[in-house]
Amino acid sequence: MTTSVSAQTADLTPESRPETRVPAPSAWWVLIAGVIGLAASATLTVEKIDLLLNPAYVPSCNFNPILSCGSVMVTPQASLLGFPNPLLGLVAFTVVVVTGLLTVTKVALPQWYWIGLTAGLLIGAGFVHWLIYASLYSIGALCPYCMVVWAATITLLVVVASIACRPALQRRGRGVARALYQWRWSITALWFTAVFLMIMARFWDYWSTLL
Repeated sequence: MTTSVSAQTADLTPESRPETRVPAPSAWWVLIAGVIGLAASATLTVEKIDLLLNPAYVPSCNFNPILSCGSVMVTPQASLLGFPNPLLGLVAFTVVVVTGLLTVTKVALPQWYWIGLTAGLLIGAGFVHWLIYASLYSIGALCPYCMVVWAATITLLVVVASIACRPALQRRGRGVARALYQWRWSITALWFTAVFLMIMARFWDYWSTLL
């Protein structure tokens, strides 16, 4: 019996254990991006409260006609579920920060947790893309703090999905899945470049006046 138990224990390689060990850079990025997203969400929440209390209040992130949080905050898209969107960020990024603290301190979380967090971030990324479209083509203005949340969400999705998929890819990864994993940061860079070019093209009439 002892020999059998020892053999079973030996078979539990790092890749096959239910917990997922997270590389230090990924662990730190989960924490750092979570803190950045939480700070941006908290700032947006405070600014929204100030605006509700005083309609004449000018948010700190109103820089020009295009980069203007105030113009975005008063739109229906800023309260999609009937309350300010930043409240969603407060809850979501708090979960991410706690996750980051656990991973940085070497606490191994179960594989199902990383898969669930990836699913949540995928929903968040979908919401971010909808907000990008609304900001560019419906609202006609950009919220700088919101853009910080966008960037944090997308990079978190890449990192957390990498953590969730890494054990499976190590065991049997091949083809498209492995290619996506290996090129994930190049794809992310192309995504950011595409969004930047969309912003430049959409508001070129204004940007050109600054040249």
